[in-house]
Amino acid sequence: MLGTVKSLWQRGFLATGVIFFLAVGLVFSIGCASKSARPPGRASFRVMTYNIHHGEGLDGEVDLKRIAGVIRKEKPDLVALQEVDKGTERTWRRDFPAELAALTGMTCVFSNNYSFQGGEYGNAILSRFPVKSVANHHYRMLRIGEQRGLLQVVVDVKGQELVLLNTHLDHRPDDSERLASAAELHRVVEQYEGRPIILCGDFNDVPGSRTWQKIAELFEDAWLAAGEGNGFTSPASRPARRIDYLWVTGMRLTPLRLWVPVSDASDHLPVVGDFKFRSPLGQ
Repeated sequence: MLGTVKSLWQRGFLATGVIFFLAVGLVFSIGCASKSARPPGRASFRVMTYNIHHGEGLDGEVDLKRIAGVIRKEKPDLVALQEVDKGTERTWRRDFPAELAALTGMTCVFSNNYSFQGGEYGNAILSRFPVKSVANHHYRMLRIGEQRGLLQVVVDVKGQELVLLNTHLDHRPDDSERLASAAELHRVVEQYEGRPIILCGDFNDVPGSRTWQKIAELFEDAWLAAGEGNGFTSPASRPARRIDYLWVTGMRLTPLRLWVPVSDASDHLPVVGDFKFRSPLGQ
């Protein structure tokens, strides 16, 4: 069934329009549409960030249906995914972005950051909203390792533009590369001045760290405003650290509620949040 979904690419990104309509039809055919439908007329919108660990759960099995089930259960409008495979040997050359589009009924945009095992590896965004533009920025690498990136999409949220940023920073104990990437992020964000922004991802650092402080110069940690519980997301088997975040530009967006669903589908837990635009804008 998933073979009917074709990956259309332009500059390395998954084309959105055709995939969206095909995927919606497939979701109806497998009986999942009712779970992912959003209540009409909601003033808020929902965002999820999720490091999916190339679909591998705590049992060591790669199961995208299980990942999609976590997403559908939470009914997000926008999902920032990290550690996404496309055509790699370890996941049998499967096209994860196309499969996730089909399984969730959402548009999928993928960015390749790292050539891995004959395929691509990077970040992705699932969206129920129209995607107006897509860009990807590769951070400067300070040492040999995995190339990291910042996926950027502008979406139309009920007539208002929203910038959604998705990233996955370096994991090594020495924070020098994370800190350098956070500084680069500052420069990328300048081009979106005046527009509301949500920054999502796995930052591999905890609140109060140097990386966290650098990002906090521009963004508000939404968990501190509306989080329920401690927000720990890693490791999923015994959560002990808060390293996955939803950040917002506080002058334009209000966090309403954030939570961490429990799941064994990945080695991270997702973070989900409801947000609304401040009205009138800027107040």
